[in-house]
Amino acid sequence: MKVEIWSDFMCPFCYIGKRRFEAVLNHFPNKEDVEVVYRSFELDPNASYKPGVSMTELLASKYGMSIEQAEASNRNITQQAAQLGLTYHLDKIIPANSFDAHRLVHFASQHDKMKEMTERLFLAYFTETRNLEDKELLADLAAEIGLSRDEAASVLNSDTFTSEVRADEEAAQRIGVRGVPFFVLGGKYAVSGAQPEEVFMDALQKAYGEEKPLVLVNEDDNSAGACTDGSCDIPSKS
Repeated sequence: MKVEIWSDFMCPFCYIGKRRFEAVLNHFPNKEDVEVVYRSFELDPNASYKPGVSMTELLASKYGMSIEQAEASNRNITQQAAQLGLTYHLDKIIPANSFDAHRLVHFASQHDKMKEMTERLFLAYFTETRNLEDKELLADLAAEIGLSRDEAASVLNSDTFTSEVRADEEAAQRIGVRGVPFFVLGGKYAVSGAQPEEVFMDALQKAYGEEKPLVLVNEDDNSAGACTDGSCDIPSKS
């Protein structure tokens, strides 16, 4: 069963939602049958790194808050993250454009490193307060998880994987994603936001239960091409 997760590296709830889902998946009896795929989503495609501008100031401006209200919101989010073992420094993170980081994840996916790259980017942004718009840094992070730094740098200095990022974003539009994180399980069930763990478990159980194949418990009682015991089989072709 495939689970698709739309997220943005600029979104603090995306890292929180990722951790909550991972905790649930780790205890899911059929976790080996679940494939997790990360999809690209840009909360602000026009965002750019502005030296000297803090995330607190941007939040206050964007949502019409006072600085004090924005700081209180950040403290609340930081506490939620801490409960999951995540360390946030929201007062120090660097607002930036996430497009190249998303392209890097698609590059990593080609080398079976999508999960590792996604985790490393979130950690770099929220805990280490690194500038994810810095292509040299992104190449370094790729090397840290075992990818070729030279190949990563080449990708980042081109437009490679642009179409893949756009395809993810277009898919999000088609299914009505308005915010992230957004989880699609088995192509049928969706969870919006960093929901409590019980919500993710319920969605996993429902999606998996409907996707797994039917198991015929009375196979020995059926004869091909015959009508017996209240059922008719399609004759096999010789």
